[in-house]
Parts: sequence; structure tokens; C-alpha cells
Amino acid sequence: MPEAPNSVPSLKRELGVRDLALFYIVSSLSVRWIATAAASGPSSIAVWLLALIGFFLPLAASVLEMSSRYPDEGGLYVWAQKAFGDFSGFMAAWTYWMSNLPYFSAILYFAAGSLLFTAGDRGKALADETGYFLGFALIALALITFLNMLGVKQGKWLNNAGAIGSFLPVLVLIAISILFWRHEGSATHFTWPSMMPHLNLKNAIFWSTIFYAFAGVECGSFMGGEIRNTRKTIPRALVFAGILVTLGYILGTIAMLIAMPSDQINGLGGFMTAMAQMCRTLGIAWMTPVIALLITVACLGAAGAYLSSTARLPFVAGIDNYLPAVFGRVHPRWKTPYVAVLSYGLAGILFAVLSQVATSVKGAYDELVAMSVITYFIPYLFLFAAMIRLQREPAGPHVIRVPGGKRVALTLAYIGLFSTLCTIGLSVIPADDERNKPLAVFKTVGMTAILIAVGVLVYALGKRRQARSALRLGPEPAVQPE
Repeated sequence: MPEAPNSVPSLKRELGVRDLALFYIVSSLSVRWIATAAASGPSSIAVWLLALIGFFLPLAASVLEMSSRYPDEGGLYVWAQKAFGDFSGFMAAWTYWMSNLPYFSAILYFAAGSLLFTAGDRGKALADETGYFLGFALIALALITFLNMLGVKQGKWLNNAGAIGSFLPVLVLIAISILFWRHEGSATHFTWPSMMPHLNLKNAIFWSTIFYAFAGVECGSFMGGEIRNTRKTIPRALVFAGILVTLGYILGTIAMLIAMPSDQINGLGGFMTAMAQMCRTLGIAWMTPVIALLITVACLGAAGAYLSSTARLPFVAGIDNYLPAVFGRVHPRWKTPYVAVLSYGLAGILFAVLSQVATSVKGAYDELVAMSVITYFIPYLFLFAAMIRLQREPAGPHVIRVPGGKRVALTLAYIGLFSTLCTIGLSVIPADDERNKPLAVFKTVGMTAILIAVGVLVYALGKRRQARSALRLGPEPAVQPE
């Protein structure tokens, strides 16, 4: 069995604590999820807390410990490989890699919609123009791919700017909502009954989306070979970013509900609509385009963060020969896995084009989000299962254990595993307004099954490639005794 890629070709270690903390913020905090949560009313606040306990804390704890056990380039790929062998490592990487393809189009469509607010009334004319949204996504993906091919040092500035663009609008939203509440009162009446989540099918489906919003902190570990002092940097950045992301989501949702009633908020443009309304009411309409521009930068940074980190999975798979060896190449000058980055960027561009065929802008956005959720959570089954399995191994002095040791680590991992299984199950359930529910379920499950089947085929071809390579090289010479 080939080992995890410990002898990765030379990569530059460019990421420090500040860079990684900002990376975690831009990959985990998104104002579009604040709008999605607020659209479900005050009960979403309790769901945020449930997602924090049931998913984010187990995920952060698992990433913290496993990244200190195995700080190699590839992260999840290495952890699943160490726990369950090559096949599990490859399938964890494959499903994560493929599931993020819809993400790029979804986040860039949101960016394009936010950017329209910088043009005022003129921007409304483009709100339903599919050509504008598609063109924006394609140009942005091409730019992001080029920057990340040049290197982490170049790409991280977009990530860092995106993190600032993620958090500043949330701070502005909170500040403005306080002023709005003092002048106009709250648009939402907060009571204990209204804040309690209702256990019905529609809300249960919504919960899976909220859990999805807390995902992302694992992807920084995919670049373990490009982080300075990995074992110390990841925990510090993770704790700092985790606190900010949690506060941003909960306080941001409350602030948005103060500004607008939930039935006037939608996922695609809800955040900017609420901000524009509050700014007009308070006589500071000039802030609207500034906030819109910040959100656009945030979305670009998020897309860049996921493209750069997730491209490391086919990179390490190429080193292990499960993908063609060209994926494992490092550019001699830029010191980047340029083939893996370029191929992933091109795949995202192709997916953006295919997803827009014969559908509206909002329809494409909703489909992209729905497609992302179920396939995106499959790798977390491997992650939490690996956390459970690897507790059998002794922890050296370099390993950062979860507070409370093995017992707490296992408890959190089992909670995360259970939450992930529930989220996958809920993701299969079609929405209430779906006309043909059996067909929708069949499409979701069928596409997931096809994705997994293709991954199995690629893995089998990789094993054959390894066998042929071993035959060409011949057996290793035996060591002669002195």
C-alpha cells in the first residue's frame, strides 16, 4: 500500500497564523447563509446553536487533532488513508473534490447578484440576465485559477481580502440594525415560542443547509505542506476563526431579522436587499454599494480559498498514482501544483456552463446549492470515522489532543458522524414546491451514485497504473548482509 504523500515535491510554506485564520473565515463565513437562515425566521437562531454543537465543534476538534497527528499535504486524503487504507483515502478526496464543483458557480452567482447593487437602479436590469451571471462566474474562475497557479503567496491576498469582505459587512449589518431598531423598531417580534425550532419536514430540510454553512474549516489542512509550523499554526488559527464565524452567523441572523420580516428575505439577494433597505431608511444609502463591493470580494475570496485547497487533493492523488502522474507535478518556478489547480479551475468553468443550461438564474442557484449539500457531506463520514479509528493509535508528544482526551474525542466524533448521517438523509428530501418529488429524489440519489461509481472506476484504473509501474521498475534489490 503506498504511503501518504510524505515526500511531496518541494512546495513553499507561505501561510502563517494570520493567513490561515483569514482563510478559515473566508471559507466558513458567508453572508448568503445569514440570509438563508433569516428567511426561516427566529427559530433559525436555535438551529445555529444546534449546528454549532452537533457539527462545528466535532469538526473543529477532529481537524485540530488529526492535523497534528498527520500534518501532511492532503489533509482528509491522508487521514482517511491512514485510518482505512488507500480506497477510503481516495474516495474521501474524490467526493470532496467533485462536490465542490457546484460550489464555485453558486458562490459566484451570489457575488454577481451582490455586485449589481453597486450600479443602483441600472443594476436591476441585469438581475434576470443569465448571460451576465454566467459571464461573471467564468471570468472570476479564470482569474482565481491563474492567481493560484502563480502561488499561495499570490492567491492568499485574495483569500485575506475575502475574509475582510466577509466579516466587515456582518459588523456593519449589526451596527446598522442597532440604529434601525432604535429609530424604527424591530421588523420581527422575538419570543421564546417563535425562537423554538419546529420539528416538521420543511424545517428539517432547512437544518441540513445550516449545518452545511458551518463546514469548511477542514480544507485549510489540505495545504499542510504550505503552512509554516503546521502543528502550532492550525490550532491557533482554528480557535480564533471559529469564534468569529460562530458570532458572525448568530448575531448576523438576529440583525437581519430586526431589519426585515422573514417572509421578505430570500437566499440569492436577501442580504443586500436588507442592507439596502436599512441604509435608505437611515439616510445612508451611499453605504449600499460599498457593502455590495465588500461582499463581492468576499465571494471571490471564498471561491479562491476552496479552489486552492481542494486542488491539493488531486495533487496528492497524482503523487500516489491514483490519478495520472501529471496531477502531481510542481511548477519549477512557481512551486505550485499547477496542473491540479488548472484542471480543477477548468472543471469548475465547465460545470458553470452546464449548470446554466435551460434554467433561470434563481433556478440555477437553488439547484447548485442542493447539489452541493449531499455530496459535500459524504467526505465528513470518512473524516469522523477516521477520527474514531485513529484513537486506537498512541498519541505522541507532538499530537494536540481534544480537551478531555480520548473519551471526549470519541464522543464528539460520534456526534459529528450522527449529525452528518442525518444531514445526508435530510438532503435527499425534496422541497415542498417540487412538482415531481419521486423524480427529484431519484435524480439526487442517482447523481450521487454515479459520482461514487465514477470514483470507484478512477481508483481501479489507478491501481492498474500502479501495477504497471511496479512491473516496469521491477522488484527492489535485496539488501545484502555485510
